[in-house]
Amino acid sequence: MTDPILIVEDEPKIAHLVADYLQQSGYTTHHLAHGDEVMPWLNGNASALVLLDLMLPGTDGLTLCRHINEGHPTLPVIMLTARVEEIDRLLGLELGADDYICKPFSPREVVARVKAVLRRLQPHHENSISTPPLHLDEEGWRALAEGQDLGLTAVEFQLLKVMMHAPGRIFSRDQLMDHMYRDHRIVSERTVDSHVKKLRRKIADAYPERDIIRSVYSVGYKYQPNA
Repeated sequence: MTDPILIVEDEPKIAHLVADYLQQSGYTTHHLAHGDEVMPWLNGNASALVLLDLMLPGTDGLTLCRHINEGHPTLPVIMLTARVEEIDRLLGLELGADDYICKPFSPREVVARVKAVLRRLQPHHENSISTPPLHLDEEGWRALAEGQDLGLTAVEFQLLKVMMHAPGRIFSRDQLMDHMYRDHRIVSERTVDSHVKKLRRKIADAYPERDIIRSVYSVGYKYQPNA
């Protein structure tokens, strides 16, 4: 059985309707209606994806999105909301949401978006991940190119790990900073750029003809294994 889609929605009719359509498409689901229940459930259970309502009793959706991104960085999140202001849309995506659906929506649209996100975010093994041309040995804290250790520092390894777990996803500098320094120390965006520059140089030594870590102007960086 696959890991369930977690539906976080305080309107029972919407939650049950979305769950029915997802189940008809072959997914299993789990429903939570209160924001305070989400992180304890995720910390004790596996999930394939989170459908997260913005307006919830208890912890709100934007705060939960940030917590999920910090505690479960490879877990995809699709936000559901009736608030269509552009600032909400941008804020949700900056906090780590993979997609954003505005109410009212068609349940078929939700299923299509779920399939698209899960298709885009490749599955990974708990202790290792391979997306050609690199292999990540998470237990050994090593990145290998054709079997050769790239000699990454701990920070460089953490940066590469986050991006490799979500190929093609653009990470802002703030998001990468959160994963680089778990003690939430204050560093500048230039520090992130410096670490990424060193990481790209080490990858380029192994693959001089490929641009695997892509810079997205004024936004951040992404891992593009087929570049």
